[in-house]
Amino acid sequence: MRRSGDQEVDDFIDFMKNEKNSSQRTVENYALALRVFREWLDQRFSSWREMTSDHFRAYLFDIQKASLSRSTIRLRFAAFRSFYKFLVHRRGFPKSPVAEVELPKADKSLPVVLNQSQIEELLTIPMKSKLEGQAPHWMRERDTAILELFYSSGLRLAELVSLNIEDIDDTNQSVRVMGKGSKERLIPIGSHAMGAIHNYRRSALIENGALFISKLRKRLSTRSINLLLKKYLAQSSIPFNVTPHKLRHSFATHLLDHGADLRSVQALLGHASLSTTQIYTHVTKERLREAYQNAHPRAK
Repeated sequence: MRRSGDQEVDDFIDFMKNEKNSSQRTVENYALALRVFREWLDQRFSSWREMTSDHFRAYLFDIQKASLSRSTIRLRFAAFRSFYKFLVHRRGFPKSPVAEVELPKADKSLPVVLNQSQIEELLTIPMKSKLEGQAPHWMRERDTAILELFYSSGLRLAELVSLNIEDIDDTNQSVRVMGKGSKERLIPIGSHAMGAIHNYRRSALIENGALFISKLRKRLSTRSINLLLKKYLAQSSIPFNVTPHKLRHSFATHLLDHGADLRSVQALLGHASLSTTQIYTHVTKERLREAYQNAHPRAK
């Protein structure tokens, strides 16, 4: 990522990457939020120390008029709050001007999840697909292992691409993951996912280093995984877009559907707060209600 030329912003971005171990996506979103705010102020910007609550309230009013989604607005102000928390603690600013700004409530939309038949369909597509161009013979095994591991473990995309061979524990059938805030967790891997990983490693002759590699034998990027998921989605009958995060949603929801307790799901997902995990209980309730409406003879 290019440096902004704003020393305070650049120091904050370095802090997020090197001390907080924030994901690349979060770092990019926060850097964008700060840059857009400065551009919005244009000649009115003097320094971050001189900014007041009125500046941020005016900005909030402006972006609400521009019909930005509540989630986007809240993301931008999360960036401002984190930035000023850094400036107060590390640069001696007296207080944060953002603390007094009241934001619109977050949208209550529930996460979209795949049902189990859709998951089964998606997981079988790579091995049925034809290899393209100069793709190595092990590409299908790799893609199957990626999808199986996503669904088996509920990993974040950034967590999956950073995995190395030594993170997979064959004996205990688990994966060691370094999550947000440099917090390590161990996640069980199902037999289907473990078998897919073994098939891929045997076929690609991988002994050490990155677990998932490109045809040039470099660590696979997040962009490449998003593209391969889009490719297989186009070959499926699934009627909506599927992202790696939707596979994470599906993992959590299916666990709760089959009796897992909320604390266990929280630990597997690496959520710091139980309230973050609780949204999946609402998903399972909606699924139960839908099943009841469709199946009970006197529901309608």
